[in-house]
Amino acid sequence: MSEVTFTQMKDGTQDDYLMLDRLEQEHVKGLPDRILSALASLSDGLAGYKIDRLQHSLQTATRAEDEGASVDWIVAALVHDIGDELAPLSHSEMAAALLKPFVSEEIVWVIEKHGIFQAYYYAHHMGADRNARDKYKEHAYYDRCVHFCEAWDQASFDPDYPTRSLEHFAPMVREVFSRPVRHV
Repeated sequence: MSEVTFTQMKDGTQDDYLMLDRLEQEHVKGLPDRILSALASLSDGLAGYKIDRLQHSLQTATRAEDEGASVDWIVAALVHDIGDELAPLSHSEMAAALLKPFVSEEIVWVIEKHGIFQAYYYAHHMGADRNARDKYKEHAYYDRCVHFCEAWDQASFDPDYPTRSLEHFAPMVREVFSRPVRHV
């Protein structure tokens, strides 16, 4: 059997869904390579900064690694803006959804909220509330998100920072996105 027998999901058989499950498991094995490809494509994204979005992502991950962060945090720092191309208005949520099955709840929360926390550095210049992040002040991961933005994300727009390559981070991406799923 190489394709399903149904044209509506409600008419599918157990054999149909077992076959689809096998195909999906094979497809998931290619996730790390698709993520690396999506990261590479960030070099053609949003203009106006001194460095492109790929370099920003690499620099954020480099800063995390330089600080001694875990592989999970380094990879999260690398992919935190991966949604910029397809979901520019909800890129944080897209990156968090990508990470969710593979990393801790803390990392997912920080990546999901980093867009709101990052606005602290520029929102007031645009007539918006730079302190919008304060609504999370009592959350257990608030300080971690502040640190992510302050130490790694907002600081990573420097064309002279010694930034590691995508090839350097590729084994870490493969490690995180090839592990058994933690939660969904």
